[in-house]
Amino acid sequence: MELAASPDGPVKGEFIAEAQDIPLQFLEHILLDLKHAGIVRARRGAKGGYWLAKPAGEVNLAEVIRAVEGPIAHVQSAPPESISYRGSARGLQDVWIAVRASLREVLENVTLADLASGDLPEEVTKLAGSSDAWQQR
Repeated sequence: MELAASPDGPVKGEFIAEAQDIPLQFLEHILLDLKHAGIVRARRGAKGGYWLAKPAGEVNLAEVIRAVEGPIAHVQSAPPESISYRGSARGLQDVWIAVRASLREVLENVTLADLASGDLPEEVTKLAGSSDAWQQR
């Protein structure tokens, strides 16, 4: 998000770490994952730092999560379509597939530009605006 909010040039890792209260070493691992995924570019040196490899409006949250964490909504470290359940639990696979589809629906439709501007898609605002959504269970 710091890179999306700072389109003027490279941003130092130290600045990002401080702004987001993230240990620099931990952040550098995240930035390396993002670089390998083609989301971030980097340059060393006094005028170096990190910047987005493409416009913030073209980077959705699902891409970022996949780059850093791997596939979205795995169950027991496997994609839900690869796990079969027997007997009365047979419908559980469909539930996990639906959970993944729901996560994708939100994460693939929110870009870094949306977050940086504070202008989230209407569907996300509607979901987050429900008082029930804020209830921890």
